[in-house]
Amino acid sequence: MARADGSGDADCSSIMKKLGLQPITRCSLAKFYVPAFGTASYTAMSMNVMNPSLVVKVFPKRDITNVLLVGTLVGTGSYIYTREHVKSAPQSIRILYSVTGAVLLSLGSVLMWAVIRSVVPPSPTICTIAGIGTGVALLKIGSSYLEFVDKQIAKK
Repeated sequence: MARADGSGDADCSSIMKKLGLQPITRCSLAKFYVPAFGTASYTAMSMNVMNPSLVVKVFPKRDITNVLLVGTLVGTGSYIYTREHVKSAPQSIRILYSVTGAVLLSLGSVLMWAVIRSVVPPSPTICTIAGIGTGVALLKIGSSYLEFVDKQIAKK
């Protein structure tokens, strides 16, 4: 609860900074929080594809595959949409690029995990590690690529 002298807000702000969080604004939602949610959804989706029995244990009554896919698509699309290199494009084109990038990452990853799952030993632990490992690698490569492209635009 905020104090009358306003120091409660400062305490909250310093806690958020220590946790690596940003103040909640419209911009931080689009650039930070929604992509972070997408990253969590993508990671969970990797586990769901690679080790479905684990996800069924956590959510026994509901198939959450589509929820994870939508979370991944929204998070990835938001991340691409807010990048510097697409800011000068018309809004409809930005949306098109964002949706295309999100779909390619998500569905390409599902296909990759299906292939990996068919070649790794049928151990739930190995499948889970392979899914999370490849997912994290693809996220890192993709974000590094987009940062590289953004830096090229900034140089002009």
